[in-house]
Amino acid sequence: MSTMNIGRPTETEYGAYYGRYISLVEGEDIISTLGQQLSDFLSLLQNISEEKAESRYAPGKWSLKEVVGHVLDFERIFGYRALMIARVEGSVLPGCDQDELMKGADFGVYQLSDLAREFEQVRRANISFFSHLGEEAWRRMGVASEQAVSTRALAYILAGHEAHHAQVIRAKYL
Repeated sequence: MSTMNIGRPTETEYGAYYGRYISLVEGEDIISTLGQQLSDFLSLLQNISEEKAESRYAPGKWSLKEVVGHVLDFERIFGYRALMIARVEGSVLPGCDQDELMKGADFGVYQLSDLAREFEQVRRANISFFSHLGEEAWRRMGVASEQAVSTRALAYILAGHEAHHAQVIRAKYL
């Protein structure tokens, strides 16, 4: 497992849109942050009833289950982007539309506990992946969603995306 402090990404390592997620991540030990977030997110979800998990805070908004499913989808997407860029400098990866993804998903068939368990598995896999990267892999650059991005930035974006949606769950659903 890497004990290297890779530091925070610079603004040249990601598109401006992703700055909002990166700004939500404190400190420079992204591996520890990802692990702590996992524990915190699972704690957040564990006492939510299935009835509450089906709720929407306003008409046309995603249910709480759909928000968790969205976080899970993008945990995979950002993890895949990090894998490709860490392995192949200059990888060019397509963007994806969250609303199009949601059209093909049926998170209502899941129990919230199943979504939480699946998130845990994917997050643990991402932590393991990031934990074994060397310095060169962390700094590799590629393109995703037509924006230059580094592996390092993707780890922070992944963490910031989860942090953003955890805040939404607390503020709008609970």
